[in-house]
Amino acid sequence: MIAELGHFALIIAALIGLLTSGFALYGAQQRYTNLMRSARVLVFGQMFFVLLAFVALLHAFLRDDFSVTYVARNSNSLLPWYYKVSALWGAHEGSFLLWTLIMTAWTTAVASSSAAMPMVFRARVLGVMGLLNLGFIAFLLFTSNPFARLLPLPPADGADLNPLLQDFGLIVHPPMLYTGYVGFSVAFAFAIAALLGGRLDGAWARWCRPWTNMAWAFLTVGLALGSWWAYYELGWGGWWFWDPVENAAFMPWLAGTALVHSLAVTEKRGLFKSWTALLAIAAFSLSLLGAFIVRSGVLTSVHAFAVDPTRGLFILGFLVLVIGGSLLLFALRAPVIRSHASFAPSSREMLLLVNNVLLMLAMAVVLFGTLAPLAYEALTGGDKISVGPPYFNKLFLPLMALLAVALGASSLSRWKRSDVAAAAPLLAKIAAVSLLVGLVLPMVVLGALNWAVATGLALAAWVLLTHSVEIFRRLRSGSRPPAAFWGQQIAHAGFAVTLLGVCVTSMLSFEKDLAMSPGQRLEAFGVEYEFFGVQPVKGPNYVADRGHFGVREGDDYIELWPEKRRYSARNTIMTEAAIAPGFFRDLYVSLGEPLDDGAWAVRVHRKPLVRWVWFGALLMALGGVWALFDKRYRRLSVRERAAPKGAAAAGAALSQARVRDA
Repeated sequence: MIAELGHFALIIAALIGLLTSGFALYGAQQRYTNLMRSARVLVFGQMFFVLLAFVALLHAFLRDDFSVTYVARNSNSLLPWYYKVSALWGAHEGSFLLWTLIMTAWTTAVASSSAAMPMVFRARVLGVMGLLNLGFIAFLLFTSNPFARLLPLPPADGADLNPLLQDFGLIVHPPMLYTGYVGFSVAFAFAIAALLGGRLDGAWARWCRPWTNMAWAFLTVGLALGSWWAYYELGWGGWWFWDPVENAAFMPWLAGTALVHSLAVTEKRGLFKSWTALLAIAAFSLSLLGAFIVRSGVLTSVHAFAVDPTRGLFILGFLVLVIGGSLLLFALRAPVIRSHASFAPSSREMLLLVNNVLLMLAMAVVLFGTLAPLAYEALTGGDKISVGPPYFNKLFLPLMALLAVALGASSLSRWKRSDVAAAAPLLAKIAAVSLLVGLVLPMVVLGALNWAVATGLALAAWVLLTHSVEIFRRLRSGSRPPAAFWGQQIAHAGFAVTLLGVCVTSMLSFEKDLAMSPGQRLEAFGVEYEFFGVQPVKGPNYVADRGHFGVREGDDYIELWPEKRRYSARNTIMTEAAIAPGFFRDLYVSLGEPLDDGAWAVRVHRKPLVRWVWFGALLMALGGVWALFDKRYRRLSVRERAAPKGAAAAGAALSQARVRDA
């Protein structure tokens, strides 16, 4: 009965989405205030019913209701309760229900915090988001019903959650990633609303920037969590593999990063208006493309959901409708929204434009590498090719190096026009110091020169030094930099830290396969490993062989306990690596297969600065969040509290538009 209640709640939510979009868009077109206000209220009702459906499915998992097909396929009575909760989004139907819940939450957040915006503009934003919500809920109802029943003979127990997903990573990674994914729908809706009104100005950019920053920060954390999860869970010691599904989440991040910078120019100078709108469309369209890649089954990945072609066709049709409709509107409105301000080639605007071009070129490299195997298979009638790390590393990494150069230079540039003659000596000195750091530090620490590491170190030093000079200048002038300035500095410092971490851990990591017997000691990379043996252990829904290792590095000693687990419900074997984490290096041990005479295959890794990859990503996300505290983004809410009530407020909000009560 609870499952049917959840299904019925989704049907009501779909009807509310239809009413919301109709009331909002028609009300905005005809200037009916009552319809526009009603649309804002309906958003809260839709959120309630989607949340009710989510709770109903959660109830089915916690009560082990195996008559629900989705629960029977992804849970088990022995599964710990916290994994039963995360199992809700561990496969296709439930994960898309989570996606839809987050989408309605973003819509509700916009509706509840945008009362001071012009009513027509707000109604158009909510109308666009209402249409998107309707499309997502229709996808659930018609192709991916999470409440379908296994009747009249439900199984006695479930098939269990995929052992790969029985981890803390599943609890935190998908919700964070989806929040970022779906959050770009707000920027998309703002762009479409502005295009419908034929006005893209500084006010639009100021309204849009906080939402974009928030979505970008969530997606950044989601990507970092996914990388960290793969690193410790898959047992191979890697943190990024250029997997198609990894790329599907990375492409919106690249477009979103370009959007964050482009919005700053549009707000500050009224430039790049068309480009900014196009980036907003691209960021959300790439999110939908990611959903298609993950859920259509067209590409094979360890992360992908195996689904039938009907679902893929639905998402593809929705993708074509959203992208095609938005680009058509953009083409019709582009002549009206041209920028007329000018800027010099040496200005900050130009460097930010270079920044955007490099980011979108990097996105195009990832897009081509992700979709090329699919296109080749379709054109050749079944032949397959693979596009792996060598392709991405050769094309993507040089673009990121150029991006770091432009990033550092832009921090010391000025709007409209920069004095090149005055800035050149300072930039030359910073470049010289950065090169010196890149060349000398590896020689001191490693006793040898690795050109890739030297380049990464020099670029990271360049970004950090240029931004440090800019901070010193601002503080010396006696001004109080706004929160957006500090958010920018933190985010760019995070980029430098991640860049350095990527270079060092990619070039200087070591791994070695060993055959070790109980009581044996072996040395690898200056670290001594002692194998004490293996003992059987029993978990809540698995049995395991747990290895016991003593690891000595200098005066430090630590014990590690890697496992080889067997999950009985699916008869699946999983490797659980043991990691000795450190700020400057990780020691990583994974247990392989048993060999003759009681020996075991063992793989050990030494990974320097690997945690800097994720630490830098968290700094970037922190910078995006920090910028939200800028007073410029709170003016609207302050104005809302001070605004008069009644007809006068409605008239002001409509910006002198013709108003008729419905």
